Amino acid sequence: MSLALDAAAQDLLFREAQTAHTFTDEPVTDEQVQAIYDLVKFGPTAFNQSSLRITLVRSQEARERLVRHAMGANGPKTLSAPLTAILSVDLDFHEHLPRLFPALPNVKDMFFAEAAAREAAGTQNATLQAGYFIVGVRAAGLAAGPMTGFDFTGIDKEFFGDGKQKSFLVINIGKPGADAFFPRSPRLGFDEAVTSV
Repeated sequence: MSLALDAAAQDLLFREAQTAHTFTDEPVTDEQVQAIYDLVKFGPTAFNQSSLRITLVRSQEARERLVRHAMGANGPKTLSAPLTAILSVDLDFHEHLPRLFPALPNVKDMFFAEAAAREAAGTQNATLQAGYFIVGVRAAGLAAGPMTGFDFTGIDKEFFGDGKQKSFLVINIGKPGADAFFPRSPRLGFDEAVTSV
């Protein structure tokens, strides 16, 4: 059975898409980022939580503040990318639920009154949205370089001092530069990853 998505789109989004490690200096515009967001915001989350927050790091000063918390080669890569996004979970996402999920007006208090429950659910759904965001970056014809090699506690203190957001991923975004991609690594086969019960 074939997919409904044509082969060129499958290549763009998945088969030929890889994590980029270098970028050209071509800017990523606000219009491009808004187009990406306006597409990926429709990806489903539980109760339409929409707990992902995206902080765009554009200025040199903010970039230098960010790379203080980078591990290894992630610092130089981040300094050279035209745009970097800090992805975080909004720990108060539940405040928006009466508007975002009107089908169940009391969902905010029913499931998310406790901070620990909010953080667990918010993080799970923000992580799901991060996957949508990476695919959206690719759909815009850009490359993404997602990284977890950062001190996220340090990033939170640096950028989100109020404790209302908790970062979990940094993504460099732009047009791929010279030698941007490592050789493609193998993937698990269908029978290794999928089980029927």
